[in-house]
Amino acid sequence: MAESLFRIQTRTQFHEALLAAIEEAAYGGWPELRLCDGDYADWPLGDRRFVAALERWVTSRRRLVLLASTFDDVARRHARWVAWRKPWSHVVECRVNEEASELPCLLHAPGNLHLELVDRTTYRGTVSRERSDLVRGREIFDAVLQRSMPAFPATTAGL
Repeated sequence: MAESLFRIQTRTQFHEALLAAIEEAAYGGWPELRLCDGDYADWPLGDRRFVAALERWVTSRRRLVLLASTFDDVARRHARWVAWRKPWSHVVECRVNEEASELPCLLHAPGNLHLELVDRTTYRGTVSRERSDLVRGREIFDAVLQRSMPAFPATTAGL
């Protein structure tokens, strides 16, 4: 992912770009990753390689934020990621924004990389390191984050 702009044109490229971004975050020591999608139904969160890359990336000084409209199907679709998240719940924050009609589909690493799927049907998108895209990505994510609330706790306390 050394290029400044890479075009995503297929579902496979989308998944590979997500994995490559997490791998690069691990090796580059990026402190924060921000993910946004309506429901993460088509993300490879539960893929062994994706979880392994997150394991290489995560430390107590990192922060992973996931924004969604709903997390209803995440536990069923991405059980491996849910299990990985439990011991790292102090650095993984899940938030829901029910106000937005449709959330953007993106992975944003502040100051490092912005991956955005602009057409979910045809899997068209970009991976960029351009300053303008990094700024725009941060603004998009922050706008959705401001109207969100905590959701999808890692554990549930019984009474």
